Amino acid sequence: MALPFLKNTRINIGPTIFFMLLFTPLWMYLGWYLTPKRQLVVAIVDKTVLSKKGQEHISLHWVLNHEKFTKNKKSLYKIDRDYFGFFPEKDKGFKLMGLERFNNDELNDLSRASDVAYIADAYGIYKNDWLKQGDDKEISKVIYGGLSKQDVYFLQQMKDKHKLVLAEFNCLGSPTDEHTRREFENTFGVFWSGWIGRYFDSFDTATNKEIPKWLVKNYIDQHEGKWPFWRSGIVFINADNKIVILENKTHLNNSLPFIQATSEGMNHYGLPEKIKYPFWFDIIDVDSSYNHVMAKFKLEVNANGAEILRENNIPIQFPAVTVHMASDYRFFYFSGDFCDNPIDLTSSYMKGISYFKWFLYNRSDPQERKSFFWTFYRPMVTTILNDYHKSLHH
Repeated sequence: MALPFLKNTRINIGPTIFFMLLFTPLWMYLGWYLTPKRQLVVAIVDKTVLSKKGQEHISLHWVLNHEKFTKNKKSLYKIDRDYFGFFPEKDKGFKLMGLERFNNDELNDLSRASDVAYIADAYGIYKNDWLKQGDDKEISKVIYGGLSKQDVYFLQQMKDKHKLVLAEFNCLGSPTDEHTRREFENTFGVFWSGWIGRYFDSFDTATNKEIPKWLVKNYIDQHEGKWPFWRSGIVFINADNKIVILENKTHLNNSLPFIQATSEGMNHYGLPEKIKYPFWFDIIDVDSSYNHVMAKFKLEVNANGAEILRENNIPIQFPAVTVHMASDYRFFYFSGDFCDNPIDLTSSYMKGISYFKWFLYNRSDPQERKSFFWTFYRPMVTTILNDYHKSLHH
């Protein structure tokens, strides 16, 4: 029996739901705004900054902003300002504000003031890319780039002070000189094999403008004028400029490289068990008595592909995330261009945005990288930084 005061009463919840959804971004922003700030001084090195958008370190800045980490007691990090490296200006002008301008005493001071060091990208800026001049069939002269002796000295000081150090592709490959690379390798127990690689969704040079012309030229020069590829696949480039290509179906059962996480990676760092990675990576060896591998790349090759890899001493599986976690210091090496993802910083101002991550990328596109950010990079780096911040205050 209906109560008298409810008789003939109709409840329409449609408008309520509509207005809740309409104002959800506002509630999410307010949730972020009201989250307390936390100071964590991160020294970021990025030498590959072609615009003020900071594409090569945008993923790290997203995490820092979303987690309300500050460079001092009040100020959040600015993507176009708070890093060391190459600073683009108007009319192709630029400033070089890397660690190279500091002497050892100043680098010691910086290591005392910093909680974290992150080498986001040391590849650098090249004349053809910056000035849009010259023959792009040849690798042009580097304007600025490569890991420097000052970079390595600073990282060594961070290690000696038991700080957190993170580094990723490309700090070991060209244009880093061999002596500096050896210093980094011996300091942190990771060793570059000489190979880098990348997935391409098509090797048809008539339609895929992402393939560097110098790569095609070098391969043709090395293989009697032939370029017999048109499907998707993976290209490998050696330090001596030798190029190896594995094509889908011809050499690969699946043309995409995958990253597989260990139980540690899944349980503590929130990594998916398996995820595609369609961008640049390097192949390294690890001193297993010193470091351990938390995630690894895996190539799904057929018999033909396995034979080509064997002939060129390229492994089918190799480290993706290398970790040193002990009382002396903490170190992570990411064997890919992990920090470079096509994301928008606007979403970092929304508390709880990760619950909507499924709407923020298209899984059906094999070369999209947003899913890598949302399901791999973001949870991993967020956990790393939160763990370290907690350790500093307990």
